[in-house]
Amino acid sequence: MKKYLLPLLIGTMLLPNLVISQDFQQRLDQIQNASKPNDNALPRFDLDFPGGTPKELVKAIQKASGKPLNAIILNEDANLQLPPISVKNVTVPQLFHSLELISEKAENQITGSYSGPYGGVGAQYTYQTMQTRYGFRTDGVPTETSIWYFHRDKALQPPQPSAKPLPLACRFYQLSPYLEAGYKVEDITTAIETGWKMLGEMNPPKISYHKDTKLLIAVGEESKLGLIQDVLSHLVIEKPKAKSADAQNSEKPKDK
Repeated sequence: MKKYLLPLLIGTMLLPNLVISQDFQQRLDQIQNASKPNDNALPRFDLDFPGGTPKELVKAIQKASGKPLNAIILNEDANLQLPPISVKNVTVPQLFHSLELISEKAENQITGSYSGPYGGVGAQYTYQTMQTRYGFRTDGVPTETSIWYFHRDKALQPPQPSAKPLPLACRFYQLSPYLEAGYKVEDITTAIETGWKMLGEMNPPKISYHKDTKLLIAVGEESKLGLIQDVLSHLVIEKPKAKSADAQNSEKPKDK
């Protein structure tokens, strides 16, 4: 008798846990089934959409189904062009799910950046690939009165040039030491302009040489003017002057 008592006691202890586990699984199944749309209860329709904006698609669905469709579309997405759609005997959830799937694409997104040697000039960026989508979504189980909202994933892109021009600065550079060292004004200005050209500057600063004061005058964005001082700092001021013709003749050996 005793040998049957222990298994019976263990089974009695495990039975409540088994019942709880079964109840939990049944509840989980109910929740999962409740989150799935009942397509049989939703109106079906045929749609031939030539392509257009999200708002135009909503109007086309309402006309094809004969039912109102609650939708929210942000102004920033109002002009997005959707592809042509031709479907038959579909529901709104089926259509929107398919639209989101075909919109998926891989895009490069910025993950970091660092500036070039002259501020914003020559800025570099690092990227990673991300999957983006757009389409209509709703919360909960879709019904005829569900509110659909249009969403669009956006990959972070490099900042666009500002429409408002940056403030200009005026700088003066005394060229006397460099001219006395034997450099020509054209040599100095050409080196500066070559630097801007190699950096891809579409709107470089303007430079002008004032002969009476030997000043190089530059007007442009502050970040771009730094290159001028960089060029001047690399010029060798101690460059020996070219010898005059009289000095060269005096060094020639005299005929005996």
